[in-house]
Amino acid sequence: MIAAVCGYAYGGGCELAMHADIIIAGRSARFSQPEIRIGIMPGIGGTQRLVRAIGKAKAMQMALTGKPIRAEQAYLAGLVSELVDDTQVQEVALEQARLIAEMPPLAAEQIKEVILAGMDSPLEAALALERKANALLFASQDQKEGMQAFIEKRPARFTGS
Repeated sequence: MIAAVCGYAYGGGCELAMHADIIIAGRSARFSQPEIRIGIMPGIGGTQRLVRAIGKAKAMQMALTGKPIRAEQAYLAGLVSELVDDTQVQEVALEQARLIAEMPPLAAEQIKEVILAGMDSPLEAALALERKANALLFASQDQKEGMQAFIEKRPARFTGS
């Protein structure tokens, strides 16, 4: 899932963007967890996804002050994957979606699964997940097609098998 953010991503909007695998933000974008200002807190993953994305110090500052951060700050902090001009946000997001759609689906699925499961696991457990996923992918038809296409210097035709 790719989020294309222009303008304000406050509260639930920021939390919704953090559900995405990739966030493309326009330079005018602003991100905030302002819930504290009305006596509540982020409630749909905002505290947990935010700290995992940008670390404790920045997450605490955003959640405890409700103060927004600019797109450039969000990019530097690791919340945003790519920063582009506002007029390019949708185009870049769609371009990345098309690029990912051309990749072998089993590999994309395993990459997402291992990253998401591994980021909350001890390193040794996460590395074990990675090794298992790699073994699965090396046994796939897509791996054989990808390697053969590379050798033959042609585009691969992945089937998801």
